[in-house]
Amino acid sequence: MPPRAKITKEMVIEAAFKVAREAGAENINARTVAKKLKCSTQPVMYHFATIEKLKRAVYTKSDWYHTEYLMNITNPQEGIMLGIGLNYIRFAIEEPRLFRFLFQSGYAMEHSLLKMVDSEELLPVLSAMQQAMKLPMEQTKEVFITIALFAHGYASIIANNSLVYDEKTVITHLERAYRGSVLAIQEETK
Repeated sequence: MPPRAKITKEMVIEAAFKVAREAGAENINARTVAKKLKCSTQPVMYHFATIEKLKRAVYTKSDWYHTEYLMNITNPQEGIMLGIGLNYIRFAIEEPRLFRFLFQSGYAMEHSLLKMVDSEELLPVLSAMQQAMKLPMEQTKEVFITIALFAHGYASIIANNSLVYDEKTVITHLERAYRGSVLAIQEETK
C-alpha cells in the first residue's frame, strides 16, 4: 500500500485561500477546506486549532496576493499612482470575494487608514509612489491616503455589484484626485 500524502500547513492555507476566492471567506471551514484537499477534516484541524486561526492565515496570504497584484503595473509610463489606483479597482472586479475579505470583513490588523499607511506591508507601494513622485515620505503618505480613499470607494461599489466599471471614467477621476492631492500638498508647503 502506498504511503499517505502528507498534508502540510501551507497546503491547508492554499486550499482555504481557494475557498475564499471561489466562495468567499465566510465559507472557509474544516469541511470545505478538506474537500479541496481531498482528505478528511483531521489534517485541517491538526494544523489549525480553530477556523479563526486559519482565516487569519488566509487573510495574510490574501494581503500578500493583493500587494503583488497592485505592484504589477502594466503601463508604468502612464504613472505609478494611476497604475496602483487602477489595479486596486481591477482587483475588486477580478477578485470581489478576496476584496470583501480584505477590506470589508473586519480582519484587517489596522482599523484605521492612518494606522494602515504606517504599516510595514504597505511600504513597497509607498516606496514606489515616493520614487515616482519625488516627494518626502510624509507627503507621499498624504497623497496615498487621498488616492486610497477615492479608489476604495470605486472598488467597494464595484465589488458589491452596485456600479459597472468604466475604465475611461475611472482614469479621469483618479487623475483628477491625484493632481488635486499633489497641488494641495504643494500649496501647503509654500
